[in-house]
Amino acid sequence: MTPNTVDAYVASLDGWRAEVVSTLRQLILKAAPGTKESIKWAQPVYEENGPFAYIRAFKNHINFGFWRGGELPDPLDLLQGSGDRMRHIQLAGVKDMKKKAFKDFVRAAVKLNREKGDPTKRP
Repeated sequence: MTPNTVDAYVASLDGWRAEVVSTLRQLILKAAPGTKESIKWAQPVYEENGPFAYIRAFKNHINFGFWRGGELPDPLDLLQGSGDRMRHIQLAGVKDMKKKAFKDFVRAAVKLNREKGDPTKRP
């Protein structure tokens, strides 16, 4: 059964995965106060004028992704993916986190959603 809250999602994870998701969650909420947090598509999703980020736990890694990842400045070349829009970062532990860069991604993603609208609604 899929958890229906982010708290339940975190509680359903084992040690290192719960730690990574909790840390990402705190980082997002601190970088983008007032962000709506919910479970959509069976994962935590963060919204400001539409979804801008998600967290997805897998067996051996956590994906931290962005709907407009292809438009985000990425000076450290952290974002992975080849589609026209979405990008993600794979994390295998808290040690993989680059908190300043991640906060910059969150702020830039929120800014893009405010300027361009909901990324799930194509013109």
